[in-house]
Amino acid sequence: MSEKWYALNHPENIDSPALLVYQDRARENIQRAIDVVGSPDRLRPHVKTNKSIEACRMMMEAGIKAFKGATIAEIEMLTLAGARDILLAYQPVGPKIDRFLNLVKSHPDIQFHCLTDNEQAAKAIDLKAREKGLEVSVYIDLNAGTNRTGVSPGEKAEMLFKAIRLLKGLRITGFHLYDGHLRNPVFDIRKKECDAGFEPISSMRKRLEEDHGLSLEIIAGGTTTFPIHAKRERVTCGPGTFIYWDDGYAATLPEQDFLFAALLISRVVSFPAENLICVDLGHKAIASENPLDKRIRFINANDLTAVSQSEEHLVLQASPEHDYQIGDVFYGVPYHICPTVALHQEAVVIRDGDVVGRWKTISRDRKISI
Repeated sequence: MSEKWYALNHPENIDSPALLVYQDRARENIQRAIDVVGSPDRLRPHVKTNKSIEACRMMMEAGIKAFKGATIAEIEMLTLAGARDILLAYQPVGPKIDRFLNLVKSHPDIQFHCLTDNEQAAKAIDLKAREKGLEVSVYIDLNAGTNRTGVSPGEKAEMLFKAIRLLKGLRITGFHLYDGHLRNPVFDIRKKECDAGFEPISSMRKRLEEDHGLSLEIIAGGTTTFPIHAKRERVTCGPGTFIYWDDGYAATLPEQDFLFAALLISRVVSFPAENLICVDLGHKAIASENPLDKRIRFINANDLTAVSQSEEHLVLQASPEHDYQIGDVFYGVPYHICPTVALHQEAVVIRDGDVVGRWKTISRDRKISI
């Protein structure tokens, strides 16, 4: 493969900053994810990363049938893409319950699901569902150690399970867990931690299935753990970042063989002081929740060090002998691609160095129509 796979044939035709998606590399990443789990039926990708109809359809073309999203806009985007099995991987509360159920009601041909981890919240969803004449499929969200959402597996989760079974507007389909806190770069350590966290969940499922005569699905794992969960029986995996990949995961998950399929293009706009270069890549163009040295890595300008960033500018320190010029084009790998995509109205789609399309980042909005 060429060392300059990323280079555009006519960069002068693309304003910066801009998000570039390399379609063939994204398609290859989809196939590699399928290869990891063994079958497209074992994937329920999270669409928070790509946020576009076209990227979702590309996954469908590869045989993936089930998806999940965290916002109403993301799952509505999936209906527009043609998905037929959609999980709102979030517990709807307040007005979000009505929005979710309105979407369910308006698409009777689509199988929708949502998460719940609390009896009070479940009862609120149940009440609204019964008012609309619906029975909603729910997954109980489990806290596998991330301490973000979910109920602890074991006694608390089983009590919630039994309480939901009494609600006429809800139907328990299974369990959902995200163990993204497991990030040890040493795979064997990460696997050991993952296995330990999953054991009580597996035991709980077996116990509940035997007691209630049910078959309960488990959706498990984000990017850091899905290859581990893929080795288990009757587990569906839910990664999202694989389609585009990023520098953060590339650095910490060396065992995962995905390609960089989304870059940012930026340009030199100023030389504000000796040995300083300013490019047009501010907070509004790239995820900035990480430290300054963990936001972007320029593939074709790896001798630069970030020293400051503001809304529209990124200032970089260069060596005294640098020969950069105003207008020079830089290609950068984001450290965290998911929120970076959300900052861009569209992705410029690239194949063999040429622009072949533009994908609207439709679900970066909080609302499409519902």
